[in-house]
Amino acid sequence: MTIARLIEGRSTAIISCSADTGVREAITLLAEKRIGALPVMSDRTVCGVFSERDVIYQLQANGPAMLDKTVGDVMTAPAITVAPDTPVLNAMALMTRRRIRHLPVVQGSEMIGLVSIGDLVKYRIDSIESEAEAMRTYIQTA
Repeated sequence: MTIARLIEGRSTAIISCSADTGVREAITLLAEKRIGALPVMSDRTVCGVFSERDVIYQLQANGPAMLDKTVGDVMTAPAITVAPDTPVLNAMALMTRRRIRHLPVVQGSEMIGLVSIGDLVKYRIDSIESEAEAMRTYIQTA
């Protein structure tokens, strides 16, 4: 299974921001939309990711003054991305190795989707449950 297959048919628009968005505004967006990260865009190109972790790290390092900065000052950059043809298990391994929870999906220089660790774990659980059911069915009919 590839990332492209995992994200096909998604109709929800990707919520993003630009590097000049204020941190306060970006935090409000994360909270209102109940999401953990925002791709930071320059035109249709991902230049970074702003996440809950960035907020925590910046608060620890700079205190409340970080709220007056722009997303471009505090985002994780460059963004770690995957291509649509990346296998799901490879994306999971990348997220584990890099200790990240969100991956922009990029084709050429354009972002076409965003996957979270939750998306990938759900796929894996569904696959394992499906395999287990196939084994139970096979055993019962043998």
